[in-house]
Parts: sequence; C-alpha cells; structure tokens
Amino acid sequence: MAIDPKALLGAAIKAERSALGISQQELAYRAGLHRTYVCEVERGARNPSIASIEKLASALQISVSALFEQTRDRSQAKQLVEILLVEDNPRDVQLTLRGFAKAKITNPVHVVRDGAEALDFIFATGPFTHRRDTHFPQIVLLDLNLPKKSGLEVLKQIKANETTRDIPVVVLTTSNRSRDIAECRRRGAVACIVKPVRFESFSEVTPRLSLAWALVKPKADLE
Repeated sequence: MAIDPKALLGAAIKAERSALGISQQELAYRAGLHRTYVCEVERGARNPSIASIEKLASALQISVSALFEQTRDRSQAKQLVEILLVEDNPRDVQLTLRGFAKAKITNPVHVVRDGAEALDFIFATGPFTHRRDTHFPQIVLLDLNLPKKSGLEVLKQIKANETTRDIPVVVLTTSNRSRDIAECRRRGAVACIVKPVRFESFSEVTPRLSLAWALVKPKADLE
C-alpha cells in the first residue's frame, strides 16, 4: 500500500490543531478557509494549494517547513514495523524496552499487560476500537503466562483468524522446556525466546520473520 502524501500532510495538520486544542471550525476561521475544505485536507481527501498550506501553517503558528518536516517524520514512522509486546511483568517489559533502546531500535513498540487486552489491541475491539483504520502489528512478542487469557489462547485466536494468521508471533517463556516450545510451534509461533528478551536473542529469529532488520516494512506493504 503506497504512502499517500496528502494523508500524511492531513495527519500532520490535524496533530498540530489538536495540540493547540482548537476545532476544525476555528482552524478554518484563522486560516480564512472553508471548514469543509479543512476537513477534506485533514482526511487526506484533498490536495491543498501552496497558498492554502501557507495559510494553514500560519493559523497553526508554525512554519511551512516545520509542517513538512512533520510529514517527513510521519512517512518514516509509517515504514517501520510495529511491535506488540504482550507482557504482564513490569521488570521484563523494562528490560525488553531497555534492550531495544540500547540497540537503537526505533520501531514503535506497544505494550499490553494481559491476554484479553492483547486480543482487543490486535482486533481493534474494546478500548482499541480507534485502531480499526490502522495496520495490524507486524510482530507480536507474546508471553505465555498472562492473566485473563493465556498466551497460548491468544496465539490460537491470532492463527485462527484469516486476517491475522500471517502475523509472526514470537513466544516469550521463562524456560526452554521442549513440551512448551513444541506446543507453541504447533499452534503457529515462528520462534520461542527465553526471557528476558535481549537484542541478540531477538535478532537471531528475525530471518524467520520474513522482515529485514532493522524491521522496515517489506516493500510490498508500502506499494
């Protein structure tokens, strides 16, 4: 799927407007534009003229170059693979994020704390309905021992749904017991990592994820 410059510009304008705490109507008034026009620009449905971009930037109290810089940053962010970390142990979460930061991994990492929350995030239900217009996470790091729903149940539901079954799932476990690992592989996990997750252990399994390090989305997803 191609990255639409109009959509990136619209998202940047909307983000700046939200940061100012003003409505579309107020932004339109300040810029001397019609509200419908501003709405279409924010939705990425209209390609604004340079003059309109200058008016919007002025109304948002930023420069045109700063607005386009945000667009560039958003473009780069959209190319990075999203990682979902499903882990209820705060210490293991901290160690994982610290390891990624030390390795200078800049991919967005979302953290959820139990199995039910993980399924809500992936399927955009419950408190995550706002994600319905976004991509699925491209990698799931899944702890086995979770409250509410176990890691195995989460894995089972991911692989049972045709829209999510191709998401690579890496199972996190506290031991390397062959029975647990065999069961995870049978249910579709691409790999198992003994916690805590370190960059070295994660990088060893990336060739099995069909993703290039440092986790840039495959070109097919960007065209």
